[in-house]
Amino acid sequence: MDLHKFSRIMYTKLAIGRYISSSVVIDVPKGHFCVYVGENGMKRFTVPLSYLKHPLFQTLLNMAEEEFGYTHPRGGLTFPCKEETFSEIIDNIRLGVC
Repeated sequence: MDLHKFSRIMYTKLAIGRYISSSVVIDVPKGHFCVYVGENGMKRFTVPLSYLKHPLFQTLLNMAEEEFGYTHPRGGLTFPCKEETFSEIIDNIRLGVC
């Protein structure tokens, strides 16, 4: 009985968190997420969630982990590469080149 109540409380907290975050970020289409790319000035890119499974994108994730760990002062997922490099990788994933 107590376990069921705990689950409901946790579910409510999670639902509230989703509502707050989804109400703040309204320009990201469903099924996508944002990343920040750049060495000096950061540019924001919107990327489909399906790219998370791609080996090239996973390499970028590993680079970000090595550079920043799991916490970053900016708060968003940030890739430590040039915008041109990131765009080429995204184009290759989109076209199925790699």
